[in-house]
Amino acid sequence: MEASPATSAKPILTLTVNPALDVSTSTERVTSGHKLRCGTSRLDPGGGGVNVARVVQRLGGQTLAVYTAGGPTGDAYRRLIEAERIPTLAVPIQGSTRQDFTVDETDTGKQFRFVLQGPELSEEEWRAFLAVVAASIPAGGFVVASGSLPPGVPEDFYARVARLSREGGARCVVDASGPALSAALAEGVFLIKPSLRELGEELGGAALDTEPSQIGAISRLVAERSAEYVALTLGEAGAVLASKSGIIRIPVPAVRVISTVGAGDSFLGAFVLRLAQGHPVETAFRAAVAAGSATAMTPATELCHRDDVERLEAELAAALL
Repeated sequence: MEASPATSAKPILTLTVNPALDVSTSTERVTSGHKLRCGTSRLDPGGGGVNVARVVQRLGGQTLAVYTAGGPTGDAYRRLIEAERIPTLAVPIQGSTRQDFTVDETDTGKQFRFVLQGPELSEEEWRAFLAVVAASIPAGGFVVASGSLPPGVPEDFYARVARLSREGGARCVVDASGPALSAALAEGVFLIKPSLRELGEELGGAALDTEPSQIGAISRLVAERSAEYVALTLGEAGAVLASKSGIIRIPVPAVRVISTVGAGDSFLGAFVLRLAQGHPVETAFRAAVAAGSATAMTPATELCHRDDVERLEAELAAALL
């Protein structure tokens, strides 16, 4: 599909309080008590908001990414993201930026993901981050707050971001879990993308194992004005979007899944970009499913490629006619 020029799109600001230097490699089999000889490795600047910004950039859009950085890991992270020519604002911290580690087991096709906690932020540091956000709110645009909160950051941090966004005339998108997500919903946001577990066990207190229960849960969040849109991805079962206009269902395209790392961030990046470009919600949702599927086609921590996303968008559009 043809997207509107990036210059005509509404601005997008992404926030990553707990970025991670993603290290990925492979080994024949993961076993205890032995040295595991690994294949080639790759490094990527990861973390929810930064991944969203990288996807927006790959799909022809523009964004400003705000993230924390500290220590030698932070220096390496900064160089990687700057190499992708993404406009950024790095908020310095005393602690060292965390790392995540992904290992593909070649014998079985299994993937092992080790997610580290991240450095503790002082009150001065997280307040400095909020001050940068407040000064960068894109009036009429979007603020995407995505990823975990590191130790030291209050649970209502994303709720504060949502308040700043509303006061600045921007629409706030939150991709988080647990108390951070609950607090943001209490404040009210534009869009959330919970996993099925987050939607059921964390927000609803029960597993959602039927389609009616899943539809009911996302519809309630819209009815309660916690979020204008709630997007729920269901793997092979497709994706569902709830809004005051009703429910939209989209199947996932048939692709060979290699790694799901970053698929959710890709989904969110494409969704917000298409909205920023002025496309209807249905088109943006279709692009989101295409981008998530395109990322699942790539190895390890690699993100989607524009050609794949646009091809899958076209296939979904044709299938839904």
